[in-house]
Formats: sequence, C-alpha cells, structure tokens
Amino acid sequence: MAARKSTGDGVLARVSSTISESPIVYRGKRVASDAGFVAKKLLKSTGKAAWIAGTTFLILVVPLIIEMDREAQYNELELQQASLLGTPAVAAPQK
Repeated sequence: MAARKSTGDGVLARVSSTISESPIVYRGKRVASDAGFVAKKLLKSTGKAAWIAGTTFLILVVPLIIEMDREAQYNELELQQASLLGTPAVAAPQK
C-alpha cells in the first residue's frame, strides 16, 4: 500500500507540473498580465483626463457662474431700490 500511495503522489505531482507548464496556462498568464498592464495605463490616462477636465472647469466655468450670480444680485438690488423710491419697477427683460 505504501508503494502505491507514493506512486499516486508522483502522478499527482507530474499532472500538476504538466498543467502548470502547459502552453495554455502560460498564454493565460500572459494575457492576464497584459490585461493588468492595459488597465493600469487606462486608469492613469483617465486620471489625467479627469485632472484636465477639472482644472478647465475651474478656470473657465466657475468665474462665469460667479459673474452670473453677481449680475442676478445686482438686478435684484436695483428692483428693491426702485420699489423703495416709489418709482415703478421695470420688469427685467426676459431672455
């Protein structure tokens, strides 16, 4: 029985070795490695694109939003002053 058990271990080791050294497993490992490399590159480029989009938004759009808010506050202030002075309020032009 002991000889048979050691032969079984040897067969299992040979099968395991044969499978792990097969071209299919090698190719699978290579494809997984390539996929990881591509994913890493994609994440880096996506991060760069997000940085560019974010800074462009901050530089171009935020000042526009602030200026539009400032204009709305100024128009509201003019309407309040006109109503306090008793002059008829001129309706803001509809855009």
